[in-house]
Amino acid sequence: MCPVHVLTFIVSHTKLQLRRKNRPLSGEKTDVYKRPNGTDRVEVRPLSGESKDFSKRPNGTDRVEVRPLSVNAGILLEHAPECPEHYGVQAYAHPELCDQFFLCTNGTLTVETCENGLLFDGKGAVHNHCNYNWAVDCGERKADLTPLSTPGCEYQFGIYPDSDECSTSYVKCEYGIPNQEPCTPGLVYDHRTHSCNWPDLLQPFCNPEAVVGFKCPTKVPAGTQSAKFWPFPRFPVPGDCHHLITCVEGQPRLIACGEGKVFDDQNLTCEDPELVPHCGHA
Repeated sequence: MCPVHVLTFIVSHTKLQLRRKNRPLSGEKTDVYKRPNGTDRVEVRPLSGESKDFSKRPNGTDRVEVRPLSVNAGILLEHAPECPEHYGVQAYAHPELCDQFFLCTNGTLTVETCENGLLFDGKGAVHNHCNYNWAVDCGERKADLTPLSTPGCEYQFGIYPDSDECSTSYVKCEYGIPNQEPCTPGLVYDHRTHSCNWPDLLQPFCNPEAVVGFKCPTKVPAGTQSAKFWPFPRFPVPGDCHHLITCVEGQPRLIACGEGKVFDDQNLTCEDPELVPHCGHA
């Protein structure tokens, strides 16, 4: 049974009716559920802190329960059918909402809400099975993309440039807290992909020579080791046993040898450490 059919099965058998209302300015989120007996159950969930449940006592008076709850705490479905699988954790897309999904944990079914800035596509795992909103294709599913901004973070979860200029780092936000993250050496932040990229692919915004600290020669003498790799000649990085420089269309790229390998500046290739004595303990 595919995830969409699973969700149709779940919704039709629980007779769960979820009406999403606009969030008040106080930051609360109100969800209204229809019980099997026809009565309403209202849950008011703030962005963090406490959760308020409103229900009617048998004598007709209101009953209010307040308890701590995070924004993405799962809502346990009453009278729900069994999960398709009884062991492990499985996540299924909500058929109508892109920022919610169904979660089965060892047979227990809950409705989960992605944190602000995240959506569900079944592929990402940025936080609680959700992915960055710019990486998710919601199709016909709807999503609340209202940002809850804090200093340095447009959304509570997201990746952003840390400068208006070419930069070798970026800002990663989690729960509205910005943290500066470095790119892999030789790379710069690319706002188009929300990731790090070769600086020569961002010209003229970035200067590859300034980033890598190397200027590719216009000609490479024939018979040299570098010339053997033409049209992508290689060069060593002085004092560095783990990187090399490759010139691509006249622009330098800093390449890492990878785990367990070191750079041999004689044959300009990455080798096992025992084959490069002066880099054996680097």
